[in-house]
Amino acid sequence: MRSEIKKRKKWPRIVGLTLLFTMLAGGAYAYYIYNSVTNTVANMYKPIVHEEPEKRVNEVLPAANKQPTTKPITPRAPATTKKPFSVLMLGVDQRPGDKGRSDTIIVLTVNPNKKSVKMLSIPRDTRTEIIGKGKEDKINHAYAFGGVQMSVNTVEHFLGIPIDYYMKVNMEGLRDVVDAIGGVKVHNDLDFTSDGVHFPIGEVSLNGKTALSYSRMRYEDPHGDFGRQSRQRKIIQEVINKGASFSTLSNYKGVLGAMEKNIQTNMTLNEMIDIQKNYIQAREHIEQEALEGNGTKMNKIYYFIVSPEEKQRVHNELMNHLEI
Repeated sequence: MRSEIKKRKKWPRIVGLTLLFTMLAGGAYAYYIYNSVTNTVANMYKPIVHEEPEKRVNEVLPAANKQPTTKPITPRAPATTKKPFSVLMLGVDQRPGDKGRSDTIIVLTVNPNKKSVKMLSIPRDTRTEIIGKGKEDKINHAYAFGGVQMSVNTVEHFLGIPIDYYMKVNMEGLRDVVDAIGGVKVHNDLDFTSDGVHFPIGEVSLNGKTALSYSRMRYEDPHGDFGRQSRQRKIIQEVINKGASFSTLSNYKGVLGAMEKNIQTNMTLNEMIDIQKNYIQAREHIEQEALEGNGTKMNKIYYFIVSPEEKQRVHNELMNHLEI
């Protein structure tokens, strides 16, 4: 089951364009904006600890009882070197008293030399070993068990690639972000109703509340979770498009406020600036990668099973794109 859908990179592009505007502006007002951006990014910044290189070795097997054929994972260079890098995006439904699960898991690899981005959506029900928990479970449970750190370690192990950066987005906060930029428009491919709102086929205008309903529906979708992921990508893409416009920057306080409350990342301000400056052309060519697999039930629990051969195929694609 494979879907090829548009996507692009990254929530931090909103910050990047804000920074670009700041550099072009000048004067006391620009300095005031710069300080606001600096404070926002400082509050969003939450580092993680990567394991030692020998512990970050890929264990994707091409077939049963065979040794891994892929290279060990080594520490990655920062974006300032203009080398390819990877980002793990986690969309988390976080509520008071509940850490939540990462129901949206997207891996992006960015290659400035090929001027391209590859995006892989990992179904939340994918069965894999949860690194640090010592058992197999749904991949989205890694966040519930051990937060961002365990999610990064588990995705690295599952795909056999290094994860350089992460970006955790509170999906409840999607409402705030969309409202801050004045809403978005997306092309809808499926006629459905969710939370009492009708979404006809064609272009639909969404505010924060309806964007959340649009992005969460999956039970009426014949493609299930894959369809839901597609709608989430459309919204994120339009958020990036509109967030990059100068008209949106007039409400930079609202945009920065929404980001500060709802986004966490290990990207520093300097890395965001460098990505904006040196990697911007990569967004012109977005390639969608999809995991093929089969759904099954174990002890009455649904799992999405990815074969070793399929993991090896995707691993090879992403490693090649990362030039490792």
